[in-house]
Amino acid sequence: MNLTKFELTGRRALVTGAGIGIGRAIAEALADAGAYVGLHCNESVAGAAEALAKIRSKNGDGVVLQADLTDPGQARELVGRFMEKGRALDILVNNAGSPISRTKLEDCSLELWQAALNVNLTSAFLVTQSAIPHLRASRNGSVINNLSLSIQTGGSGGAGPYAIAKGGLQVMTRTLARELSPFVRVNAIMPGVIETRHHEVFSSPDRMAQYRLQTPLGRNGRADEVAATVVFLASDASRFMTGALLDINGGRFFR
Repeated sequence: MNLTKFELTGRRALVTGAGIGIGRAIAEALADAGAYVGLHCNESVAGAAEALAKIRSKNGDGVVLQADLTDPGQARELVGRFMEKGRALDILVNNAGSPISRTKLEDCSLELWQAALNVNLTSAFLVTQSAIPHLRASRNGSVINNLSLSIQTGGSGGAGPYAIAKGGLQVMTRTLARELSPFVRVNAIMPGVIETRHHEVFSSPDRMAQYRLQTPLGRNGRADEVAATVVFLASDASRFMTGALLDINGGRFFR
């Protein structure tokens, strides 16, 4: 075993929200490391298909799986559909999520509150619960949850419901790390401001410039930099890590 290489040849990985942004970069990076990849998407089917075509052009392989993870039935069925193609499951990346819209908690409707929990927390719970038997069977399973710097900031700019849901996912990471040991490791990443379509939708250019000024490394992050950390967590290089939260924020926030 070479613990200096992020080698995933022969492993099977399922990435939720893999049609755009960080999720797409994660799927492509896992494939580059040798994994067979399931690219889950909901609305971004074209993006997932483009990513899979890119993966296959490099002699990798995978499958695109469309599902609405706010539908409990579809969330649970996603894992079964992946197993039909991949035959095993070693790595699960719970990346899918969205702030949906920005609002203060005092103005937050019950509909938005429930939607934020469903998109960012309940969907990950349902997919993970269905994946657990297969991850255990791997005997070297790895779950990586995508959190958010908003957990530390309290969801500034009206991202409170999103931050609260991601905070629940943080606790779920540590709960599962205890419950699934020793055959499944569960870790999380906590990205800061990453230059993706997410911020094109939810942050103004002025806000993005302000984020850059607040970051000690002098810039916002890239999706491929987040993806590289996920490959590390999925590989044997992190074999003695579980329940960990890795900050990827350019020094903007120190824990």
